[in-house]
Amino acid sequence: EIITPSKGNMGVDIYLSTSSAGGGLQMMVAGVVKSMSGESAERAALGAGSIVMDIIASNDGRKAHEKIKRIRELRPDMILLSGGIDGGTVSHVVELAEILAAANPKPRLGNEYKLPIIYAGNNKAQKTVKDTLGLMVDLDIVANIRPVLEKENLEPSRDKIHDLFMEHVMQQAPGYKKLMTWTDAPIMPTPGAVGALIEMIAEKEQITVVGVDIGGATTDIFSVFQKKFNRTVSANLGMSYSICNVLAESGMENVLRWVPFNIDMSELINRIGNKMIRPTTVPQSLEELFIEQAIAREALRLSFEQHKNFAVGLKGVQRERTISDAFEQSTSGKSLVNMMDLDLLVGSGGVLSHAPRREQSTKMLIDAFLPEGITQLAVDSIFMMPQLGVLANIDKDELKEDASQAALEVFDNDCLIRLGTCVTPVGNAKPNSKMADVTLTFGDGSVKEIEINEGSLEMMEHPYEEVKVHIKPARGIDVGAGKGEELESVIYGGVVGLIFDGRNRPITLSKESDQRIDSLLNWSKAVDEYPKGEMF
Repeated sequence: EIITPSKGNMGVDIYLSTSSAGGGLQMMVAGVVKSMSGESAERAALGAGSIVMDIIASNDGRKAHEKIKRIRELRPDMILLSGGIDGGTVSHVVELAEILAAANPKPRLGNEYKLPIIYAGNNKAQKTVKDTLGLMVDLDIVANIRPVLEKENLEPSRDKIHDLFMEHVMQQAPGYKKLMTWTDAPIMPTPGAVGALIEMIAEKEQITVVGVDIGGATTDIFSVFQKKFNRTVSANLGMSYSICNVLAESGMENVLRWVPFNIDMSELINRIGNKMIRPTTVPQSLEELFIEQAIAREALRLSFEQHKNFAVGLKGVQRERTISDAFEQSTSGKSLVNMMDLDLLVGSGGVLSHAPRREQSTKMLIDAFLPEGITQLAVDSIFMMPQLGVLANIDKDELKEDASQAALEVFDNDCLIRLGTCVTPVGNAKPNSKMADVTLTFGDGSVKEIEINEGSLEMMEHPYEEVKVHIKPARGIDVGAGKGEELESVIYGGVVGLIFDGRNRPITLSKESDQRIDSLLNWSKAVDEYPKGEMF
């Protein structure tokens, strides 16, 4: 029995919980235009911590009966319906409501309640949508996700998704009612809690952040760029249950390029097949570790590609092209993800948090995400971020400020393992040519000069302490201040230290097996990635 609130020196002040029960929160979203209201609805659902099973849109190319069949097959936990700007045309969104009514969808868990549907579209269509769906489903109406083309309003939908997750979906989970009597704050879907924490850190520290959680079946990526939060779920990219999907999607060549020894294709397939059959096993030899970490690089790279394509400016917004009033309807927003602007990259999930050496986590993050300029790197020590996300969002007035402050302090001092800082000049440089001169001034007044050459990778051990840095890039090379522009900043070491990366973006590896393996082994040696032995 949990004693809360505490009595003397017994018990705890507050008890919190997150949930991934039943495979998490599974949703379907519907919008009139797939790349506009459909995508805004997807952002709201993903931000609330759900897995989006499908997007139904008026213009998705499927006939009405195909959409109805799909809705019936999927049996989501809830549906978010959106579409149209406030006061605009209602016919399309009403048509979507009629398709939902014809499908008469049943919830995934439990038969004794109606499926929750949230309507967050054109306010002019609210009554018609209610008449169409009201008796058949549990309908909630919230403010429009896209009230005007230039604005996204995701908060009301995200909050309602959380509420319905608690009221409906979680009620079906065994032991949930008992858990509810213990908790002092709403139970959040685990990814929703992680996202809440990432958002808060970006806002409080005024920094740009990318966070990744790589699991057995899925990889979640969270980012805050230009003060906009985005989350994506790569539902088929993971390290155990989905490992064969990573191989299929990246291609054999892309996985093999990271393996620092010669291996037969069929042997690689067999080893990956073994991992899928026995998903909970961990590598038993150095060769197996090489292969697992090669696959991790590809899973992370592919997930981040998907994220970059999703984390874009609003689509459909009128943009002025010239000084005259020439406007064009933009159909594809520009990605918000700019690696030169990235301040902090945080990794979590077994393959990153529990790698045998922190140097391995560091190099996997650099190789997969390809940071540019100056970027701090860290890993979540024991997957504490979800719990801190709930703690940071406690609404109780008497606890709100203290809880938020406590969450940040625990995140900084106990949750994050600060790996160090990666310094990466970017630009077209000739092989082995000088890309930048770096002058480091340490706390004791000592100074060190470092030259970053094209294709090189270097590490300098230094604890999580401040180092003043002056970087003078070669002509045409950028380190964050513009091409050829010098930069002064403050950077921090960590358990690994300072990394100076002169490799191309993207990293180019020789097609010649021996040369490729030589490069991989040299880079590994430079950062002390693997034990020295026969491989070296």
